[in-house]
Amino acid sequence: MPVIDVQTDTDNLTLTITAEFAAPVPRVWQIYADPRQLERIWGPPTYPATVVEHDLRPGGRVTYYMTSPEGEKFAGWWQITAVDEPDGFTFDDGFADEEFNPVPGMPVSRNDYAFTAVDGGTRAVYLSTYETAEALQKVLDMGVIEGASGAINQIDDLVKA
Repeated sequence: MPVIDVQTDTDNLTLTITAEFAAPVPRVWQIYADPRQLERIWGPPTYPATVVEHDLRPGGRVTYYMTSPEGEKFAGWWQITAVDEPDGFTFDDGFADEEFNPVPGMPVSRNDYAFTAVDGGTRAVYLSTYETAEALQKVLDMGVIEGASGAINQIDDLVKA
């Protein structure tokens, strides 16, 4: 399993997931840079993603929805704030309605994804920072650790393909 560590820090309002992949940094970067590859790993295995808009550059936007086994759709958005290809990127991530508008009252996180070379592979650190302890707790209660870990753990199979 690629996920090697998960840490929540309620004082700093953060969730940090660390993973290691048997692929070089440029290959891991390519998964996020290519919307069709991103669809294969964004969301838990039973909630596949469909990327609708994908503009991975500062000021760009990514919109997507995940489909439940029952066919229910859950939309989300990213607002890209910084890109350091292939070493990582930063973005705001939030819940969306069916037109990809932010859902008021739902948590928004600032995310910093960093990829570094280690032992012929890549260490990825996924850092999410929330505005309030309540927002962090809400996504924890919604299963963000299990969902994100399940999504990240799909990357190994994709980089082997």
